[in-house]
Amino acid sequence: MTVVVASTGLDLAALGEYLRAQVPGASGEPTLVPAAGGQSNPTFFLTLGARRLVLRKQPPGELAPSAHAIDREFRILTALQHSAVPVPRPVLFCADRAVLGTPFYLMECVEGTVEGEAALPGRPIEARRALYLSAAETLGALHALDWEAAGLDDYGRTGDYFARQLARWSRFWREQGLGGNPDLDAVIRWLETSLIPDSAATISHGDFRFANLIVAPDRPVVAAVIDWELSTIGHPFFDVGYFCMAYHTAPAENGGLLGLDHAALGIPYKGEFLAAYHHRAGSAAPFGTFHQIFALFRASVGSESIAARAARGQGTDAGSGEFGRRMGAAYARRARELIASGEC
Repeated sequence: MTVVVASTGLDLAALGEYLRAQVPGASGEPTLVPAAGGQSNPTFFLTLGARRLVLRKQPPGELAPSAHAIDREFRILTALQHSAVPVPRPVLFCADRAVLGTPFYLMECVEGTVEGEAALPGRPIEARRALYLSAAETLGALHALDWEAAGLDDYGRTGDYFARQLARWSRFWREQGLGGNPDLDAVIRWLETSLIPDSAATISHGDFRFANLIVAPDRPVVAAVIDWELSTIGHPFFDVGYFCMAYHTAPAENGGLLGLDHAALGIPYKGEFLAAYHHRAGSAAPFGTFHQIFALFRASVGSESIAARAARGQGTDAGSGEFGRRMGAAYARRARELIASGEC
């Protein structure tokens, strides 16, 4: 008899049978608990006997080409093992859709917490500063990594990163977005006429922010970087701009910092974060307004893609459509404000 847990909609009997055959020492029946947060690939805490793992899978239904590439997530987690970048240990990748309906993978569970707000509420002042500097150093370590030596020489194209990404994400917005975001349309027009040459190439996480960093349980440092779905070989300043969006968005806009007293909170100003990043990355190239606006553009289209999936019945929860539309508008509005001010 097929056993399905209502809260997940997944066939635990099929999963248990597969894991007992594939994972050494696996025994008993698995249990799954959905992980909180996230609007893309469904993620679950998996208990299997004495082992506690994390299961991450593609969402069901028809997907956009190259989206939800969990095979790439598994590959880069494998490549980054034993590097200066802390990541969970990958355990198993399953491409067989007969097990859970979509491909999935397992990784070890890293103990710690994930912060949903850039102000880091509930943490002491000194811990907030330490966490920001740890995030800067972690990102710098990622961008300093020799990605070819790590076996990622075919993980993405090099050169013209911003032009290629602008074409890809603006095409998605025009062809699959829900429309009705005039600020985003204006930002795309600005970027199309403001592209700058780029030749730098590093591993790019693609979604580097506190929501994708696990903080160690015993000290204010990054214990692991998670959610590598959008990773590729790209320009390092995309990741920098993406993390720094917190400085340009308000608390009500996905937990930003705009309007808060950074000194009173113990949070480094943007310039100090950038200095710590540059020191670890070994980079002296200037981070500028274009890079920040581009990151806000990507965040806007990414949010609109969440709304588009929800409209197709593929939302991760009942509020994903509203969240995607609200944040798509907010990120685009903040990008237009930066364009008008000319400041970074």
